[in-house]
Amino acid sequence: MKKSLLLLIAVLFIFSASPAISSDIFIGTCVYKFNDTHLTEIRKSMLEEMRLQGGEIVFSDGENSQPIQQDQIDGYITKGVDALVIMPIGTTAEYAIEKAKPEDIPVVIVNREPDPEILKTYDKVWYIGSHAEESGLQSGQILVDYFKAHKEADKNKDGKIQYIMLCGEQGHQDTTIRTEYSVKALKDAGFELEELGRDVADWEKVKGFDKMKGFLSSFGVENIEAVISNNDDMALGAIEALKAEGYNSGDNSKFIPVVGVDATSPALEAMEKGELLGTVLNDAYNQGAAAVRIAIKAADGNEINKNTIGYEVTDGKYIWIPYRKVTKENLKEFILNKDLILKPREKF
Repeated sequence: MKKSLLLLIAVLFIFSASPAISSDIFIGTCVYKFNDTHLTEIRKSMLEEMRLQGGEIVFSDGENSQPIQQDQIDGYITKGVDALVIMPIGTTAEYAIEKAKPEDIPVVIVNREPDPEILKTYDKVWYIGSHAEESGLQSGQILVDYFKAHKEADKNKDGKIQYIMLCGEQGHQDTTIRTEYSVKALKDAGFELEELGRDVADWEKVKGFDKMKGFLSSFGVENIEAVISNNDDMALGAIEALKAEGYNSGDNSKFIPVVGVDATSPALEAMEKGELLGTVLNDAYNQGAAAVRIAIKAADGNEINKNTIGYEVTDGKYIWIPYRKVTKENLKEFILNKDLILKPREKF
């Protein structure tokens, strides 16, 4: 508990919104880990949205530990926050609802979808996310287009795609669904596949590098024809391992197509350099903006609908943010719009 409170104090100093505020709304935000690139971009978006709407926001790092995050939720409630935003670890969304409901504190859940039955237990809880099936299909479709355009990518001419799969956190719905649907997209397009290796890298770049290095040692770089990664950080780790073998460094004859998900700034830079084939936008800008708007409006006692927050609300509980494919053809558009601070926003 002591460690969690010290973290809370530290992030209060770093991430509090501008002191020139027009509202006394106080939002406590639990992030499952700060060293996740996509969640960092959601935090940036939330901070900028809070500066515009007015109020105070605090972020805490759960360090991928459920007990730590539960302590942080308790700390926020003790401090008297007006709303909670949770990017949950394990079942901490359920824990947050259980603790917030008696205090009538709104809860906004982002990134990990809880059981729908849990959302029905409280009238002041909402979920913001994206349909994981879309991200899987779109990452697979990027590879479909590549292999249709590059017959030479079938290096051994056996009519199959020999691929590596890098998976996110075990048990996370995005891991399961992105893995399944990326493969489905390729099969639906008529490709035969051979999975050489699959392993869990927990969304992390360093683990992506380590796992890919192991696969290269086991199978040889010359026998791998594609890498499918559940997110960009792991994809970039895989690319570092490939670059150590002389691949994906600008020589088109030594290129293995790697796809990720999230469209983080480092991933877009890697695409610009020709290192990463493509990615899928997991819209941190709109996820962060929606989270802050819901928290503020719900804390003020407003109904949550498109008129009050600017986003469609499905079944009174869900705000779905669509994914978008990012390829070399539309890359420039995403790079120009990536700066979360400068992108235009509306006051709600």
